[in-house]
Amino acid sequence: QVQLVESGGGLVQAGGSLRLSCTTSGSTLSGLGMGWFRQAPGKEREFVATISSGGITRTYADSVKGRFTISRDNGKNTVYLEMNGLKSEDTAVYYCAARRSRLTAQSVASYDYWGQGTQVTVAS
Repeated sequence: QVQLVESGGGLVQAGGSLRLSCTTSGSTLSGLGMGWFRQAPGKEREFVATISSGGITRTYADSVKGRFTISRDNGKNTVYLEMNGLKSEDTAVYYCAARRSRLTAQSVASYDYWGQGTQVTVAS
């Protein structure tokens, strides 16, 4: 079982930046494809970004491309989401997810493990 814990959320002004972190204890993320998703009130959970186990392949939702960067440090067992140029529409609970595959994926159903989420609120 992989238990994921997100951190780094908060309140930020539009145009600002935040860095989210996702880590685990008692297990390793190094062989797992990872993803970030978000869910705004009244909306379905949506894909944000994904990274392969070795960090070579990265894919982003069109809505965040050029503003967000996903990265990972397997030595620290941590995956990051650097968010710049934040907009009010980025306000959501952000979830980290892991899948039992080294490859990336964009669908919620492709992931096997989920964190509890961290709130990101962007004030306009």
